[in-house]
Amino acid sequence: MSTSVSPPTAAVDRQRENAVFRKVVLRIVPFLMLCYVVSYLDRVNVGFAKLQMSDDLGFSEAAFGLGAGLFFIGYFIFEVPSNVLLQKVGARVWIARIMITWGIVSAAFMFVNSEAMFYVLRFLLGVAEAGFYPGVILYCTYWFPSHRRAKVIALFMSAIPLAGIFGNPLSGWIMDQFDGRNGLQGWQWMFLLEAIPAVLVGIWTLFYLDRGVRSAKWLDEEEKQVIETAIAKDSAHKDVHAPIWDAFKQPKVWLMSLIYFCFVMGQYALTFWMPTFVKSTGIEGALAIGLLSAIPYLAALITMNLFGWSADKRRERRWHLVVPALMGTVGFTLASAWSGSTALSLVALSIAAAGVLTCAPLFWSLPTSFLGGTAAAAGIAVINSVGNLAGFVSPYMIGAIKDATGSTQLPMYVLALVLAVGAAVVLTTRKDVVNR
Repeated sequence: MSTSVSPPTAAVDRQRENAVFRKVVLRIVPFLMLCYVVSYLDRVNVGFAKLQMSDDLGFSEAAFGLGAGLFFIGYFIFEVPSNVLLQKVGARVWIARIMITWGIVSAAFMFVNSEAMFYVLRFLLGVAEAGFYPGVILYCTYWFPSHRRAKVIALFMSAIPLAGIFGNPLSGWIMDQFDGRNGLQGWQWMFLLEAIPAVLVGIWTLFYLDRGVRSAKWLDEEEKQVIETAIAKDSAHKDVHAPIWDAFKQPKVWLMSLIYFCFVMGQYALTFWMPTFVKSTGIEGALAIGLLSAIPYLAALITMNLFGWSADKRRERRWHLVVPALMGTVGFTLASAWSGSTALSLVALSIAAAGVLTCAPLFWSLPTSFLGGTAAAAGIAVINSVGNLAGFVSPYMIGAIKDATGSTQLPMYVLALVLAVGAAVVLTTRKDVVNR
């Protein structure tokens, strides 16, 4: 009798669990996506500002690349302390603080009048935003077991291509339409207007996010128990429950940092230099560049969600990372070879964007499969901050090579090689640990 009853009962339990997690996704993920769209737009709109700002202020390609990358130095220094504080004070308060302060700093870019001021503000923007992204990843571990997390993080990180799809044309439109108004250049208006949503959404965060499952008034007691049971069952296999600072001693944490560094090299090459890449094919006008720059992000939006859905369905992580990393390798290689044609360059950049932007959400299924307990906050922050140092290396490398050679082709070949290395390192991970 028990065998005839168990399967239907198990099916009902699965349906109930699926319904609960759908409710959690609908409540949390769209809001976090909104936060990240605002965050990412303020982080990378400097790439659009460059179209006017560099000429107005006399910045070289290397100076722009250095300033763009200094964001990640501030980010690196304050990432772990910020994420540890987030765990102590709660996501609601800390994420709100992060958003409000980065909005204020981002608006201050309208006053930049020298390389030194540009460098200082980019560093301070990194300090202000430190902890946001890994904080969200950590926050997701409170609500979703690992076998549901790739799809959720892919949805959340859809904010990156969404910021490109809507933000690039918006930035171009603001720079074209507001240029010269009230004595301000188009790039100054862009920094001011695109900073306002960060402050407003930051204030909204204080009223919307919950500290955790127990404090969620929109869940009943049975729903809370379903989530807590799933999280507890998922946590049983995790083998890193050490004190916070012991995360620095874990070889696997540094291996993850290397993999992430390789992927971030490609990601920020695209986001900081996409407008310049498109302009180099002969396109004129900020709005036209913005509209064409949105095309690769649309390809990335579709690809990252297809791969996230597939990774969770099959509970396979390694090859779902290797394939998009190799797509990035192919895309950058073709972009270099086809740089003389706008249409072919956009095809190549779309392949590259689909690959490198898909790597990021799927990557986080690897470290969160073994990081648990108090080590998770610091471990995730270490991986994110070390990996994001590529955000400093990548734009500065491209700018320096472009100044030295006058070509964007060589740095693309370097980026292709780095992504191939990242794919190879992924295959050194144990599939019995990460395929969950």
